[in-house]
Amino acid sequence: MKMIDNVSHDDRILATILRSTYNEPGIKFFTPDEYSQQLAYMNRPQGYVIQPHVHNSVPRQVLFTKEVLFIKSGKVRVDFYDDQQSYLESRILQAGDVILLAFGGHGFEMLETSEIIEVKQGPFAGGKDKTRFKAISNEQLLLK
Repeated sequence: MKMIDNVSHDDRILATILRSTYNEPGIKFFTPDEYSQQLAYMNRPQGYVIQPHVHNSVPRQVLFTKEVLFIKSGKVRVDFYDDQQSYLESRILQAGDVILLAFGGHGFEMLETSEIIEVKQGPFAGGKDKTRFKAISNEQLLLK
């Protein structure tokens, strides 16, 4: 299993999965600069200092919600769809895994009782925020 796993379709990254086993020194960003939500990993030694700072007011335009899910416990199947709601493939996430959902559609099934922490842009736009559609059947599953 890859420690960094990009789910792609038509040369576009739909999701980036950071497995709990990833371990590299320093800081590593896994998302392109143009994403409105960034995913990075930091591994710093004891005594390392991040200088105090504030974030400046910088106008940004967000057209698509990108969400980051941290699987705190359990096991979750993620089903990936293209923009036309056609099923592509599925992946299994386990405790400690993190996924950034960037494009396309997605659905989830809890394979075990699971705790998930979600981070995404706000504010939530209610019914305008997403379009729901029919999930695939278990017979259609393509696990990678």
